[in-house]
Amino acid sequence: MSQIFHRSTNTIAKVTVFGALFGLAFAAWALATLNRSSWATGAGVAREQPVQFSHAHHVGDEGFDCRYCHTSVETSAFAGIPPTKTCMNCHSQIWATSPALEPVRASFRTGESIRWTRVHDLPDFVYFDHSIHVSKGVGCTTCHGKVDQMPLMFQQASLQMDWCLDCHRHPEKYVRPREQVFSVYYEPPANQIELGRALVKEYKIQSLTSCSTCHR
Repeated sequence: MSQIFHRSTNTIAKVTVFGALFGLAFAAWALATLNRSSWATGAGVAREQPVQFSHAHHVGDEGFDCRYCHTSVETSAFAGIPPTKTCMNCHSQIWATSPALEPVRASFRTGESIRWTRVHDLPDFVYFDHSIHVSKGVGCTTCHGKVDQMPLMFQQASLQMDWCLDCHRHPEKYVRPREQVFSVYYEPPANQIELGRALVKEYKIQSLTSCSTCHR
């Protein structure tokens, strides 16, 4: 019986099969890379705001404590957005006629809140409580980065689940003394793991990794 297919057909079939496998592997890698990129997560992207508030100036230059504006961060799940009155405590006297601050003055006159663009915006199906993290020694800059160096606020971390789980699984790598939680100048010491383990025990930190911890 004569040969129906040319001998090269075997080679073509093998190349096609292996090419498809490599193609699928590359597609999976590309999708994973894209999912972790700033395009997908928003990390590293400065957000335009109705008033270009500079954390670098207010925190870095003027030394504002986080709690001056984010008043509920120690007692509530939400850190809090400062009311316009907080801004006007200073800006009724300082830069009181600056055109850049007209939206602040207009908000104060009308009572209509400034529509800030949220920078750290978790999905609705994720529960996060600022107060519990603060009480357990998680510093502001651990999650939000060096805000004292941000002229425009941006999201430093991916906020993806594996980023959260790394801290929940290994809290000793990240916790700091409670009195240093709001310090933007705190740097982990050389003995961070040893210190962290002691703080984990002292603060009774649990390694919570069950789904219901965040997805309620």
